[in-house]
Amino acid sequence: MTAAPDEVGRADARRNRTKVLAVAARAFDEHGPDISLGAIARQAGVGAGTVYRHFPTKEILLEAVVVHQLDDLVDAARRWAARTDPVAAFFGFLLEVVDTSHGRKHACDALTAETSWPRPSLAASGRRFRQALDELLRAAQQAGGVRTDVSADDVSALTVGCATIRGAHRDRNGGTRMVRLTLESLRNPGPVTEGRVFRDGSGTLHTAPRCEQCGARLDARPTGRPARYCGATCRQRARRRRLGPATVS
Repeated sequence: MTAAPDEVGRADARRNRTKVLAVAARAFDEHGPDISLGAIARQAGVGAGTVYRHFPTKEILLEAVVVHQLDDLVDAARRWAARTDPVAAFFGFLLEVVDTSHGRKHACDALTAETSWPRPSLAASGRRFRQALDELLRAAQQAGGVRTDVSADDVSALTVGCATIRGAHRDRNGGTRMVRLTLESLRNPGPVTEGRVFRDGSGTLHTAPRCEQCGARLDARPTGRPARYCGATCRQRARRRRLGPATVS
């Protein structure tokens, strides 16, 4: 049984649209948004009418390219969440976002600069990406691997900065190393001081110790056990209290 002509036509249209999007993404990366739709059509091997039928203006094509890229990242977030633990999924996804953002500056800059476009598709894709990132972040935080005082907005901003760091580094491996070091700041440092006394001989990070008997301020000792009493009198009073009146003559 052969497919109906309408079905064949729709399948061809979908293939042409996908081809144009892929070529346009590379063209915008390499040449910036000034490249013409005609040049994109030639590189895609389709007629100019095919491009204009799907994307009447270059702005609409730019939007469609970024929407496609964002939707790919949403799919990547789901794959990371399904194949590994929450913490590894979170950091693996961020590294993939930074890696795939290389070369996409032209398209993003063009969309950011022009605020008058009606962009419902882009807004919807942005919300899907934000939700996927937020789900990965919350799962990693609940697993105890990511600090709880950061939000999805914080992570997004840091990721943009990482992409800039990566792009500014001449050596790819060196840039990736710097990105990893930056993302490490998101890890949960753990209860460093919880349940333990922070010892600081200079007295700058805590209040000075006081006599357990009279409350007088004590001078910090550079060595040995810390003093508990201001002198012999308070030490003796504390001893009599511990022994009680029946045992003291």
